[in-house]
Parts: sequence; structure tokens; C-alpha cells
Amino acid sequence: MRLTSLDVFRGITIAAMILVNMMGVADDVYPPFAHADWHGCTPTDLVFPFFLFIVGVAMSFSLSKYTEENKPTSSVYLRILRRAAILFALGLLLNGFWNQGVWTFDLSSIRIMGVLQRISITYLLASLIVLNLPRKGQWILAAVLLIGYWLIMMYLPVPDYGAGVLTREGNFGAYVDRLIIPKAHLYKGDSYKFMGDPEGLFSTIPAIVSVLAGYFSGQWIRSQPVQSRTSIGLGLFGVGCLIVGWAWGWTFPINKKLWTSSYVVFTTGWALLLLAACYELIEVRRIRRWGKPFEIMGLNAIALFVASVLLIKILVKTTIGTGENAPSTYNWIYQNFFASWAGALNGSLFFGIVTVLLWWAVGVVMYRQRWFLKV
Repeated sequence: MRLTSLDVFRGITIAAMILVNMMGVADDVYPPFAHADWHGCTPTDLVFPFFLFIVGVAMSFSLSKYTEENKPTSSVYLRILRRAAILFALGLLLNGFWNQGVWTFDLSSIRIMGVLQRISITYLLASLIVLNLPRKGQWILAAVLLIGYWLIMMYLPVPDYGAGVLTREGNFGAYVDRLIIPKAHLYKGDSYKFMGDPEGLFSTIPAIVSVLAGYFSGQWIRSQPVQSRTSIGLGLFGVGCLIVGWAWGWTFPINKKLWTSSYVVFTTGWALLLLAACYELIEVRRIRRWGKPFEIMGLNAIALFVASVLLIKILVKTTIGTGENAPSTYNWIYQNFFASWAGALNGSLFFGIVTVLLWWAVGVVMYRQRWFLKV
């Protein structure tokens, strides 16, 4: 069984990811298209957890044939490990490409963690969980991971900072990252104020639950009839998660860079609502034409994401002209073709939209040629 609404959901997510990545390079961006500076959640902060949620939903279909009576073989585990390794390697490729210029890589300072690395680790660990624990055990472990992460972050003291300090430098997750990952291999954004990594090792623990939440949702969908009551059920679960996540945020703030437990529950709520809408329109009402462009992008999501990031990095690293004041290719295009007539904010928005349309066109070509690049 293939869930077309999931492909559309994935396409919407990858289009949003490309849009905010391209806009994020500009100096002026409308607030909804920028990440929250620290605590809080903007629409842009929903994109990454949506992708993890989608990974989980897809797992519920790809791993559905394995049960306690039909145990996975070693080749299944090797295939899962291979996929995770490829994703991690692609993440390292993107990191090296960005930090050390267009064509060279310096392994002595390459950032180890990143978006694809987090997808890799959470996919691997979530797969092991669902293949080796009964359903009740999976739910219990998900709760333990979220509650345990909350208690550790709030009550274990960090040397020189104390307990419950959720600043960039003083939070427990950043402390663990500094202990395990050499400083040269940590994230160097946020004006070097974030002394850990926004996709760090410790904050990957609750991110596993973002994948498991998708898996639980996919399992539930598979057991339900293709009717509006299924969409309503997803929507109600989504509203419940929004309320719980928002309430939890009062004691453990919603924060993407820390991937707080409240953030996991809150973003899962929004993911469920969007999946419910896609499911109702596409699977139940069979209104599919609107979703075709997103389906096309969703079928080659990883390929389009990697290619789009490489393009952004080339545009940022290359210049038009020579000399110290030569603008980057990105700024030259942005200023001359977008900001010059639309203004700074609208210019960054239109630049992002044009980029999404460009990669949609690439996706169309791949779709017509039946090129579906999987890992």
C-alpha cells in the first residue's frame, strides 16, 4: 500500500525546507520564514520535525511485514544500517562543502552533526526500537525518552552554570556535546554563541520520538478505513498534542535548537493536522490534482534537498567580480533581480519561491524519466 497523501505531505515539507533555506541566506526575511531566535516556534521551526514525522509514517509501511512471528533477518538490519550510513555521509558532504569552500574539504574542522545526520541517527534507532519492542514497549520507551530528557535538562547541574539553565552555553545538551565532540567539529553559527550543536548528539534523544510519533500515526492509519472519521481522528490527536505541548512549554520551553520534549509534542500536533488535511482531501475525497506538484517533489525529496543545499552553498561561496568587496553570487542575484524592484523582504520571498519552482521543474523531469533516487 502506498499512501499518496504522505508523498504530498513530504513534498510540501521539502518545498518549505527549500524555501526557508534559500530565504535564510538573505539579511531581511519575513518573521514566519525565520527560525525562532531561541525559545518559541515559528512556521519555519515546523519543517524539520515534519520530516522526521514523515520518516516514521513511512516506516510503518516499510516495516509492517515484520512481527514477533516474522522476525527481520540480518539482511534487513544491514539495509537499515546502509540507509543510515548514506544519509550521514551526505550530511558530512554538505557540511564540508559549506565550511571549506566549493571544492575542498578539511576533515580537521568539518562539522559532524547536521540535518541529515539527525535524520540518519533517528531513523536507525527508531527502526531498531520498532523491530525489537512490542507496541506497548514502544510507547513506554517514547514516554521515557521525553520525560527523561526533560528531567535531565532541568535538574542535572552543568559545571559553572548549575541545573535548569537553558541558555545557549549553559544547557545540559550543549555541555554533553562539548564533552563528546571536539570544538572544531561543532556548529559555528549563531555568532559562535551556541557552544554545543543545534542538531547535537544529546538533543537527538527526543528527536527519536518525533520519528516514533510518525510511526505510531502510520500504524493507526493502516488499521483504519479510508473514511473521514480517520481524518477526524488524526485531527483530534493533533489538537491534543498541541494542547499538551503548549502546556508543557510553560515548564520546559518549546525550543527547536534544544529539541525540547514540549517541542516534540507541539510539532507532532501540527504534523498530525497537516497529515489529516492531506489524507481527507486525497485519500477520502479523491481530490488529487492540487497535490500533484508536491507529490512529484516528495518522490525525490532527499535528492532535491541535497542538490538545493549544494546550490545555495555554491551561490554563497562564489563571487561576481574580484576584490574584497565583490558580492557573492547569491547577493548579486538577490539584489539585482529581486530586492531592486520588490524590496528586501519581498525580494527574499520571491527569490525563495523562484528557487522552489526551479527544483520543482527538476523534479518534474526526474518524475517523467522515472528517476526516483532512494537511499
